[in-house]
Amino acid sequence: MPPRPPGPSPGGPGAGPASGADEQSRTPHRWWALTVIALAQLMVVLDATIVNIALPSAQRDLRFSNDGRQWVITAYTLAFGSLLLLGGRLSDLIGRRRTFVTGLVGFGAASALGGAASSFAALVGARALQGVFGALLAPAALSLLTTTFTEPRERSRAFGVFGAIAGSGAAIGLLLGGLLTEHLSWRWTLYVNVLIAVVGVVCGLAILPPHRSTVRPRLDLPGAALVGGGLFCLIHGFSSAATDGWGAWRCWASLTVAVTLLACFVVHESRARNPLLPPRVVRDRNRAASFISIFVAGAGMFGVFLLLTYYLQRTLGYSPVRTGLAFLPMVLALVATAQLSTNVLIPRIGPKPVVPTGMGCAAAALAWLTTLSLHSSYAAHVLPPLLVLGVGLGLVMPSAISLATLGVVKRDQGVASATVNTMQQVGGSVGTALFNTMASQALSHYLRSRPRAPDLVARANVHSYAIGYWWAAGFFAAGLIVTGLLYQRGRPQDLAAGRTTGEEGGTGS
Repeated sequence: MPPRPPGPSPGGPGAGPASGADEQSRTPHRWWALTVIALAQLMVVLDATIVNIALPSAQRDLRFSNDGRQWVITAYTLAFGSLLLLGGRLSDLIGRRRTFVTGLVGFGAASALGGAASSFAALVGARALQGVFGALLAPAALSLLTTTFTEPRERSRAFGVFGAIAGSGAAIGLLLGGLLTEHLSWRWTLYVNVLIAVVGVVCGLAILPPHRSTVRPRLDLPGAALVGGGLFCLIHGFSSAATDGWGAWRCWASLTVAVTLLACFVVHESRARNPLLPPRVVRDRNRAASFISIFVAGAGMFGVFLLLTYYLQRTLGYSPVRTGLAFLPMVLALVATAQLSTNVLIPRIGPKPVVPTGMGCAAAALAWLTTLSLHSSYAAHVLPPLLVLGVGLGLVMPSAISLATLGVVKRDQGVASATVNTMQQVGGSVGTALFNTMASQALSHYLRSRPRAPDLVARANVHSYAIGYWWAAGFFAAGLIVTGLLYQRGRPQDLAAGRTTGEEGGTGS
């Protein structure tokens, strides 16, 4: 590796150039470290979808009701989403590697319990426990990546890989879930995590650099309670909307409590001596734009996967495995574009033209998907917009994830990483609930307003998916406008250099 030029390091924020070099010198096998971190991130992201395809088999085996199916998914998302900020701050306080390994061990153990579950209650409990340890693991993984790769060129390559996994993990989960369920058992959609966790723990202890925080402020327990409760109620509210509709009292009660608690959290953090989420982390324009980008991409991505999966299976008659394979071209387009955006485009021209362009591509792809009909074919009608969507997500996700942690002082890396995961998780919950609800309402209206016909239900389903795609396209269009206004012109390393100095001189946490 060529010697680093003098000057501020965008990837080693708050430490200056020397500390960035020191950090990398302590990680001689950092590309192997990237493999371990990426593997752990893949496990967390794909677990949001890998169980979905296995649900019918698990339901037959454990004999639970249709109403119970949602809780197998919701138990994971509620625990994961509501505890992420606390998990991120813990990684800052007790050490990133220690938190990472603890998260891996716990996630693997919870997966083993879920795979061996003999009752519905045991399965739901194991899924909730997965979410708890996932909330430790995910922010620790991203903060390890941020502090391990501080040299600009290597950081770009590493975040290109990491962002591609974050963006494509849900699609990979659909494929892997179909393969495991069809050829082994639904239980292997959980057991596979045990294998990944064992490899991750062994390699992590051998490769990842130890980290112990030199500053040990008291944990902001009131802030943790406020944001944890607020995020729990927010995700629960949108999950209730997805299953019971927007008219359900549980939905609006949860959302009202969520808004109240999160508003109290914002006020509390502005006054707390040792805030859980220091306001300085979200004040920066590029960082705020990145958090919004991750939220929008998470909402659009998870919502679209849900609707398009239904279309491929119910309308085109695809098997679970074939459905997963149908998403692979999008994944490949995303991975290729992720490398282009983080290694070439962002370092040279900055985020302002790149991320809004990705939002526009995604919006156009979703508008294109609305043209699908009962007689559409995969190659001619589904594949082209999927490729465009992959390009759009490849421009948005890796760039936003990298910029969301760029210039953050080291003592805040864990909580900044947790905010990234929180925005993606909440976005996924909002998108799944909103687009599914709008599609369901469109389905009911179509059936009521059309004369009876043999293909009425099939046409109504396709129409409902199109309405969902339009809503998702609207999300990305709004993201285009917001990111176009918020992102600053210029190369990120130049902007981060001045910003880091200012943050280091600010109030500590």
